[in-house]
Amino acid sequence: MFYIVAAIVFAADLATKKIVSSILEPAQSIPIIKGLLNITYIQNTGVAFGLFPNQRIALVIIGVVVCAVILYYFSKAKKRDILLQIAFAIIFGGSLGNLFDRVFYGYVIDYIDVTFFSVFNFADIAINAGVLLILCDIFFKGERCFR
Repeated sequence: MFYIVAAIVFAADLATKKIVSSILEPAQSIPIIKGLLNITYIQNTGVAFGLFPNQRIALVIIGVVVCAVILYYFSKAKKRDILLQIAFAIIFGGSLGNLFDRVFYGYVIDYIDVTFFSVFNFADIAINAGVLLILCDIFFKGERCFR
């Protein structure tokens, strides 16, 4: 199940980025909800909020390490814990999506522009959702995720 979910997240991320980059030019924007939500094509050479721009090699290395760590912790998780499997899978799929961009383009394609926040993408949503699921697993089950 892990690899199927990760592949779906990865494919959805690549597909949405391909659509946006084929329709829009960099920095071009299409309003979806006036004053609140736009589709804005950004080529982000850094990380969240544009921090650490133009650090491609370091960010690729970090991305590979993050993917390896996710695989390691996934291998340690209980196989019957579906919530945890899904959490690791969507984090892994999202991480692979952003890593793919960094390796092949030198930047991450961001496009979800909530006007009061930074521009982000589907992979970022998946990564954050996976982290939230892990936190829910930790705090609401009253036990540790990894033994």
